[in-house]
Formats: sequence, C-alpha cells, structure tokens
Amino acid sequence: MRRVESECSLTVNGVEHAVSGLHPGESLLDALRERCGLRGSKGACEEGECGSCTVLVDGQAVCSCLTLAASVSGCSIVTVEGVGSSGAADLQEAFLRAGAVQCGFCTPGLIVAADALLSRNPHPSLDEVREGLAGNLCRCTGYGRIVEAVLDTAGQRRSQR
Repeated sequence: MRRVESECSLTVNGVEHAVSGLHPGESLLDALRERCGLRGSKGACEEGECGSCTVLVDGQAVCSCLTLAASVSGCSIVTVEGVGSSGAADLQEAFLRAGAVQCGFCTPGLIVAADALLSRNPHPSLDEVREGLAGNLCRCTGYGRIVEAVLDTAGQRRSQR
C-alpha cells in the first residue's frame, strides 16, 4: 500500500496533474472534480453502490469515490472526458439514439463501464452486457435502452471492421 502524501501526481486522460495539499483520505473523485477540474464523474452515493463515479485505473473500472487519490499516483486514470476523446463517440451517440440518457447523472459512469466492457469483449452477449454494467444504477431509463445502446455499438464496431 502506498503512503498517503500531501502531494501526488495523477495522470488523467494522458495529462499529468501535480496535486498538492492532498488531504489524508481524499477520494479520487474529489481530486478529479476539485483539483483537476474534471467534473464529468459524478458523486451520488459516496459508498460505491451507484457507479456514477466510475473511472478506469490502469484499465480497470473502479468507483472513484472509494479510491484514495494518493493510492493511484503513477497509475493511468481515464474519466468520461477521456473516454470521449479516445474514440468512444460512437458509444455516446448510441446512448442518445436509444434514449438511454434521461437525467444524465448515471451516464458518465455507464459510458466508462460500457467502454471498458467493449474494450475487453468487443462481442458481448446480452447477459455479458448486463453483467458488465451491473455496478451502475440508473433510476430513469429502466436499463433496456442502455443495454440496447451498448449492443448497438458492439454491432456497429463489428460492421466497420
């Protein structure tokens, strides 16, 4: 386990951020939003139950509200802003086409989780999509449209190859 320091370096979406004055116990979510100015990841439950704060750390989806900022110093962090710039615009467009975006609070975490799923499994089944998104809660859409958007993106990507 890394020692908590008052200063660390966070590499977020390929950009290094020197973060100073880090409080012991400060979450990655707070550091991303307040210190790096990346407000795409949302804080809702602050308990790791809803998934609205999902980011990738070294390619693994994590709840940034439960991850200590100092513990990921030196890791590669990707937020929803970074997913959008890395070619997942098709996924975001599929969410819009399918009506998978309602209030939008859960959408950043869902986009990050879906992109991670499609990166490791470009041909997911219906059950694999459901499992890949299982840590993300949505109160507005009922999930059908979200799953449809992910499956549609997988199909579109297959047809473009």
